[in-house]
Formats: sequence, C-alpha cells, structure tokens
Amino acid sequence: MSKITRISISVEEEILKKFDHFSEEHGFPTRSEAVKSIMREVLIEEEWTKGVYVAGTISLVYDHHKPGIVQKLLKTQHDFCSEIQCSQHIHLDHDNCMEIIVLRGTKERVREILKQLRQIKGLKHVVLTMTTTGKHLH
Repeated sequence: MSKITRISISVEEEILKKFDHFSEEHGFPTRSEAVKSIMREVLIEEEWTKGVYVAGTISLVYDHHKPGIVQKLLKTQHDFCSEIQCSQHIHLDHDNCMEIIVLRGTKERVREILKQLRQIKGLKHVVLTMTTTGKHLH
C-alpha cells in the first residue's frame, strides 16, 4: 500500500463551492477522492501523450442491416488482433448494435484502429476512451 501524504491548497471560495458541487454531483465521497480522480485523469492524459504503451476502449454504434458493415468491422478488428484484448457485442434494439472493443498496445496502433474504424461508412458513433495500463499510477 502506498504511503498517504497530506497536502493543502489555497483556492478562492467560489471555486471551492463549485468544486464541492461537482464532487457531490459525480458521487465522490470526499474532496480528496475527487482531487485524486482528477489528478489520475491528467496523468493518464500525459501517459497517452508521452507514453508508448497504452490501454483504452473503443465504443461504436451501428445499424447492423447496413450492407457489408459487419464484415468490415470484423476485418478491421482481425487486422489488429494483437492490440484487441476482447470485444463485446450488444443488441440495442432490432436495428442498432453496439460494440465495445478493449485495446492495449502502442498509442500509434490504438489510434490507427480508431482511424480505420471511423472510415467505415454507416457507423453512427465511434469514440475512444483512453485509460491506463496502470503501470505508472500507484
């Protein structure tokens, strides 16, 4: 377990009120947990900027009735089988499906699969959620 260090900061009262509202609205039990979460987000963003090996998910929504879309998605995913850890297919309704693809690899390869997926016509939504492998966050 990591050693806990206490810090103090000076902040304007209005900013603190807004931050407390944010923390409560987002379900953080304490200010400390909210601040730690924000600090981790910044460190993960930096990891993606400077790092080589990253993790993340790509979520996409599409109408599975569009001709060829499923085959194009599968082909693209097979082209990146070293980076794709797993995927999940969800039936949203009679026409629409969602895929969640979990990735781990170099940031260049992860961004390349995102780019190739975005080029598939008929996708309604494609989004990358960057996260961390956890190696650099303790």
